Amino acid sequence: MHDNREPDQKPLGISGRTAKAFQSTEITPLLAIVGMLLGLLAILITPKEEEPQIDVTFANVFIPFPGASPVEVEQLVSTPAEQVLSEIEGVEHTMSVSRAGMSVLTVQFEVGITRQQAIVRLYNQVFSNSDWLPSNLGVGQPLIKPMGIDDVPIMSLTLWSDDSSLGSHELKKIAHNLEVELKRVKGTRDIYTLGGPDTAVRVTLDPARLSGFNISLDDLRNALQAGNTTGSETRVITDNTVIPVQAGDFLSTVEDVRRLIVGLNNNTPVYLSDVADITLGSDVPEQSVFMGTGPAFAESAKSGLYPAVTIAIAKQPGQNAIDITESVNKRIEQLKNIAIPDNIQVTVTRDYGETANNKSNTLISKLIFATGAVVLLVLAALGFRQALIVGLAIVITLMITLFASWAYGFTLNRVSLFALIFSIGILVDDAIVVVENIHRHLSMGGKSMREAIPLAVDEVGGPTILATFTVIAALMPMAFVTGLMGPYMSPIPINASMGMLISLVIAFVVTPWLALKLLKHDAQNNQTEAEHETANTKMLAFFRAMVGSFLQGKKGRKKRVALGVGIAVLMMVSVALPASLAVVLKMLPFDNKSEVQIIVDMPEGTPVEQTQRVLLELGEYLQTIPEVTHYQTYAGTAAPINFNGLVRQYYLRADPHSGDIQVNLADKGERDRKSHDIALGMRASLQQIGARYNANVKVVEVPPGPPVIAPIVAEIYGPDQEAMTDTAKALRARLAQTDGIVDVDDMIEAQAKKYLLQVDRQKASLLGVPQARIVSAITAALGGEDISYLHESHQKYALPIRLELNEADKSNLLQFMTLKVRSINGDLVALSEVVNLVDAQWEKTIYHKDLLPVTFVTADMAGELDSPLYGMFDLIGQLDDEPLFKDTPLEQFFIQQPEWPLVPSVKWDGEWQITYETFRDMGIAYGVGMILIYMLVVAQFRSYRVPLIIMTPIPLTVIGVMPGHALLGAQFTATSMIGMIALAGIIVRNSILLVDFINQQLAEGISFEEAVIQSGAVRAKPIILTALAAMIGALFILDDPIFNGLAITLIFGLTVSTLLTLIVIPVMYYAFAPQRIKDLDQTLSKV
Repeated sequence: MHDNREPDQKPLGISGRTAKAFQSTEITPLLAIVGMLLGLLAILITPKEEEPQIDVTFANVFIPFPGASPVEVEQLVSTPAEQVLSEIEGVEHTMSVSRAGMSVLTVQFEVGITRQQAIVRLYNQVFSNSDWLPSNLGVGQPLIKPMGIDDVPIMSLTLWSDDSSLGSHELKKIAHNLEVELKRVKGTRDIYTLGGPDTAVRVTLDPARLSGFNISLDDLRNALQAGNTTGSETRVITDNTVIPVQAGDFLSTVEDVRRLIVGLNNNTPVYLSDVADITLGSDVPEQSVFMGTGPAFAESAKSGLYPAVTIAIAKQPGQNAIDITESVNKRIEQLKNIAIPDNIQVTVTRDYGETANNKSNTLISKLIFATGAVVLLVLAALGFRQALIVGLAIVITLMITLFASWAYGFTLNRVSLFALIFSIGILVDDAIVVVENIHRHLSMGGKSMREAIPLAVDEVGGPTILATFTVIAALMPMAFVTGLMGPYMSPIPINASMGMLISLVIAFVVTPWLALKLLKHDAQNNQTEAEHETANTKMLAFFRAMVGSFLQGKKGRKKRVALGVGIAVLMMVSVALPASLAVVLKMLPFDNKSEVQIIVDMPEGTPVEQTQRVLLELGEYLQTIPEVTHYQTYAGTAAPINFNGLVRQYYLRADPHSGDIQVNLADKGERDRKSHDIALGMRASLQQIGARYNANVKVVEVPPGPPVIAPIVAEIYGPDQEAMTDTAKALRARLAQTDGIVDVDDMIEAQAKKYLLQVDRQKASLLGVPQARIVSAITAALGGEDISYLHESHQKYALPIRLELNEADKSNLLQFMTLKVRSINGDLVALSEVVNLVDAQWEKTIYHKDLLPVTFVTADMAGELDSPLYGMFDLIGQLDDEPLFKDTPLEQFFIQQPEWPLVPSVKWDGEWQITYETFRDMGIAYGVGMILIYMLVVAQFRSYRVPLIIMTPIPLTVIGVMPGHALLGAQFTATSMIGMIALAGIIVRNSILLVDFINQQLAEGISFEEAVIQSGAVRAKPIILTALAAMIGALFILDDPIFNGLAITLIFGLTVSTLLTLIVIPVMYYAFAPQRIKDLDQTLSKV
């Protein structure tokens, strides 16, 4: 019997009716043109960024409690504040850091809650519960600082000079002027400068001169405050004219400050300059930045290390990063030799606009090449005109999908563009199936084009609609993955699903119109039925040989069993590959970035100058790495944060012992080594240098996806602080001994000395000196006090008049104690008379997370297995075999923290947590997708058994996926899992085409055996074409470090599953088809 048997006339379905309505109407080309124009509009107006913008909002609440110990801060401030903040709707975690005099609380909101929602809820909760603190306790007003993705600078400019006469103070003044100019660039948000000392009027006290003139520190404070006061402007009327009058004027010059009278000595005025040195200039630096150049720096003549400052620039939400950074660069060029002297260099040390532009241009070119490759595939298989139809259908579909993506709120970023490239292969499926069937019907002859096209579309319309929705059913559940990974990857399921719907409409509306216009030549040169059969003879013979042997009675049954056993063995071998470490499991592989960060933690108590010296020595080693273009060292402050720094809260690193080096590498096209290999290579040498100074040095790479606090995090809980500290130290030691684990650190502060200037209350009372006055004098002298401000014009930042001792007197406490305060009787009393110097220990910081005391141990994984999961589970196995403590058990938690830790406990976090949550949600999405697919197929075929047969190839994909990863030495990652989910929909689509064709042939009176054989022969071409199209799309993302798992899954999974589907589905359908199908075959055979 023949596959082109003339069917009984029956009404067209929705797809056939749609094709018939639009194949010759004038509105069809207009709709296509509108779709193209919408796509062009979307390309022009959609913001371009390198990474997806994720609504992840943090907020820090700073609550000062001057003089309180960490324990007092914890009990009176942090704990009640945590309880209040944890009640806020949408809060995922609350954390607190209780240190001497300050509570820092961090509120982490759930992903997806907008910044505005989070801030409103936080402010309402804080200030509606402001009575949680006892009145008059001395606790200050809470200061709320929200942080989100838009606080991450997209650009940083480092100002430096090889002119030795220019220091960081002069650079900072120029940077402040540039801030004003750059803020005028449309779309910019926060602009701030890091590094360099501030400008201040420094009033440096001389205790001996103060004592000689009988002047106290309080006298200076009172004189400065009283002498720098004016009243509000009033008015008088003179000669019928209103004249403004202002009482008093401000101190506006340094000379005004010097000439200020602060007291009388023997009826002679004592000027401030008599008892102190007054200078306007550089303040004592609390942070410093240096610029270093490496071997890959373009201006090799300028190699070296120079004082510097860095200007960080963030953008407003929804603005195009590329436009902003280009405008900033243009503005900088305009300001050179005007606001920027010619002896000052401005180096762009971060430009996420440029990287976004490069990435988007690369991906758009890949998108174009992928489209062209698919068109060439169709050209080779079907012919020029058919390829032209498919190419136009793809372009129109992509353009409308881009518009839909913009309307949904996505930006043009690496994930959304990769989603489109990945989608090429499945977006073209509908067009290929429809065009191939039109081509087949025209080749069969006997009908006019206007008759053949609707019939051809209608024949494949039902399975095409069903197949489209099965792919959507497989993909869409991924859009509901929670955590940071969900919105990060959401453009893939959403863009692909929107594209599938659009491609279906294009296939039924535009494709028939194009076929009618372009395939007239095919219709005029129809093959006869005999010629058509001759063209398919080889394919029929092939499938008769391949499939027919499985359909022959008992012999065929044995072959079917053998086929099933063989497939089962292959599946077991494939599944065993991850267990044998032939395939390594990891959340996401490392990307090849152009930056690496080095975090340095010196021992507590280290001054910023020593921290900077260590950073400079580390920098000297960086100058030997060939791929380094330049680097910036930051002491006492953090480098401009990236998304990783936002999540890890690096912006809070402002202690003198904190250091940071931002290393910039040559463009990846100009170096052989990837950034991960460079980071691995530099780690040992950097840590060796740091060890000489007891510094903890960590090499931090930009994470390829959503960041975590550290790749390996152990949260230590326990009944008391001592138990937690002992557990953390023991666990840290065990981590350091585990192979492959590096960058081990903990949150336990080192022992540090502290001086307590203890007031003798009884003696002070007898001498008439209030303790508050003594404390105020000590604080002002040692820490400096901004008494007032100099009202000088043309200053962006206020110029404080700072009262302080010089550094030499501060370090000599015996000399400092000669400083005098005035008693209530007017007598001067030396501090040494009422203050005792007591040695003490610095109280350590106390950490809480989600209302429980906690401490942290962190680490990273490097080496052959760079997946932190293996290092973590290796340690867990060690702990099971050799417990940390013989007498005290250690409880381990993997999902949630302990409710009440009565014994030492560890909750594993870090990459493990996000991996667990992501794969858990993807597994659920996979399951939901399978259920939806099953329900759709049940509804179409009205059978519970047929969907199971159709879905059989889904698990077979593992036979290609796992060996493919092993063959290429790739890790199985989250993107590989996305490919597995997508494969489910794609493979089911092929099965539906086969089963639907068998049913159609049976309805036309063809025997069951012949229908099974012909299904493969007739549907092989569209199935193989769509599979090859998907693989071609995947080939263009194979070289991406992050998405190559998706590409490998599609390429190898489709290769194996497509070949197996063409054999397994017909054979299984023959063996396990519903009885009503077999009954129909028996009835037809008797006719």
